Amino acid sequence: MLKTTPRVYQANAESEPRAALLALFESEESLLLRYAFSITGRRAVAEEIVQEVFLLLHKNWDEVESPKSWLTRSVRNKAFSFVRDHRREVLTSNDESQPTTTAASESPQQVLLRVEATVKLRELLGQLSESDQRLVTLKYFDDCKYSEISDQTGMSVGNVGYRLHHILKQLAGKLTSLGIDEKS
Repeated sequence: MLKTTPRVYQANAESEPRAALLALFESEESLLLRYAFSITGRRAVAEEIVQEVFLLLHKNWDEVESPKSWLTRSVRNKAFSFVRDHRREVLTSNDESQPTTTAASESPQQVLLRVEATVKLRELLGQLSESDQRLVTLKYFDDCKYSEISDQTGMSVGNVGYRLHHILKQLAGKLTSLGIDEKS
């Protein structure tokens, strides 16, 4: 069977699986945490998911052919399971209920409209394809430059900009059709 992602840590994996797992943990933990956080919107949940997935990898080390891919897929699946199981809680998380400095001068109706717009935007982001979600996450949550996104995704810099432009245009159209404008 062909391995899509080579086992980078295989040199000592047979003799020292613990060292290989530690090297993998050190190189992938922060990326996986950001990925889980981008899906769940909660740091504590993201940390728990990543920890749980690494423990599962440790238990199944001999059976996993591509640890890096397996970790990413497992984190994704667990994060989406969390969101699905806690949908109402995630959509009304503390992020929206915490007034910002600009919200102090807003009327209650304006705050409510902003919160509703945020909830709708999160729902629309969740409906994007996985690759589009990744682009949006890298650009707007991880503050990556187009060149960094290009390096991580394998897309050309121009294509990254093109895709993001069309994703944002699509989201703006959907928000407008829901009666949410840029002032919300």
